[in-house]
Order: sequence, then structure tokens, then C-alpha cells
Amino acid sequence: MPPAPHILIAGEDTIITNLVSSMLQKKGFGMLGTVTTGQEALAKTVEQVPDLVIMETHLAGQMDAIDAAHFIFQLFHVPVVIVTGITEEEKLARIKLSKPYGIIFKPFTAVQITTVADLALYLHADRAKTLGNSPVGDSRKMKDSAEEAVIILDKRGRIIYLNTFAEWFVDSTSDKVFMRHWRDVMMFVSDTNGEELDDPVTGATRQMAGAIYDSSTSVVTTTSKRRKVTMSIRPIRDDHDRLIASVITMKENMKTYM
Repeated sequence: MPPAPHILIAGEDTIITNLVSSMLQKKGFGMLGTVTTGQEALAKTVEQVPDLVIMETHLAGQMDAIDAAHFIFQLFHVPVVIVTGITEEEKLARIKLSKPYGIIFKPFTAVQITTVADLALYLHADRAKTLGNSPVGDSRKMKDSAEEAVIILDKRGRIIYLNTFAEWFVDSTSDKVFMRHWRDVMMFVSDTNGEELDDPVTGATRQMAGAIYDSSTSVVTTTSKRRKVTMSIRPIRDDHDRLIASVITMKENMKTYM
């Protein structure tokens, strides 16, 4: 018998999330827990790699449910089902942009929840053959890497994820830098002349091509710590060749503290 699918639930309304969890557990689904913010939903997806995320449209924090669902599917290829009370066509059109595998309208029944979850898992298992690998690779390895700092930016240059090693690199924590523009957190300078580099992220995303800085580059944090790095910047595109996000990866060349 195959293992029970594991589901992550995201939502601010504890009554709704507890009800959904109870309904799914009674039908044999495994629960990975409940989160209340978009940041937690992304972080838990990286850490636990759920088979499915069920997301209520009301989330606390700086990232709303639709953006969180969009990144969870596009970056990590984890399917999402949306639970909502929204009925206005304009708002529903935005929900569609996150490419959910189903929408459940409140009030709902246990049969609706479990049927849509089953269908989402079935459709994703079939679709996974054409999706290929996640754009960010193995998310667990990315999270636990002790050699490579990984920072994921939205298309406006705001930080939406950084792994543990990147927290050390930028001398801050995920909570403090989430949804802040990367230039408010760090800057890149040339070791040759000490000047700040022209915006390397904008350069890469405008050209929709990766960029590598393999020598004479340092990252400087807001606490004035400076580290020599080998750095790459890679834009991530959707299947219509539109920018979704960009990924900065850094490896330390030599420890230098100031």
C-alpha cells in the first residue's frame, strides 16, 4: 500500500484550517501541520515538500495567499488547492493566476474537501511527467546546504526565501529580510576598485539570462561585514517565458571580516 499523501494547510482562520485538517485526517490523509502566513507556507514547502498544499485565501503577514500559492507551484512544483469565500469575478480571475488544482468555496462539506484533494493529487501525478524538475532543484538540499547561500527574489527584487547558509551570509534572519528589496539587505562591490557593482539582478532579469561573477567580487551586509564570493544570478521563467523570480547563489572564496 502506498504511503498516505502528506498535506500542508495554510490559513489565518483556525476554525477553517482545523475543520479541513479533521476532514482530511478522517479519510486517511497525512497532515504536515498548519501555517498562517505566506512566508511560513513557502518555508514549510521547502523544508517538508508536501504532496499538496490547501490554502485559505486569508493569510496573515506580508505575502498574500495568491502570491504564496503562485510561488509554491511555480518554484517547487507542489500543487495547491484554494479555499475561499470570494465570489467576485475580478478577484477570482486573480486566483486563477496562481494555477490552483482546484477551488473550494465556503461553506463546504467533507466530501468536497476530500474529493478535490484526491483529484488534485491524481492530476498532479499525471502532470508531473511534463513539468520536469523544480526550477530550484531539490529544495531540501538547498535548505540544508552548508556551502552555497541561496536567496530567491520575486520579480520586483524582494526577498521571498533564503536558506540557512544565506542567513549567515547576509548577517540577518529570514523574518527580518522577508519581502525587503535585496539592496536594502546587501550590496555587491568590486574588489578591484572598491565600487558598488551596477545592479546585477536587474541586468540578469532584463536580459532573461544568467550572470556569473567568479572573481574580484564581495558581498557587503548592512552590518558592514564583507565576504569574497563567487556569485551567480539566474532568472526563473514560466512556460510563457515570463519572469517569475530570480535566484542568487553565493559561495565564499575567502573569509574577510570588516
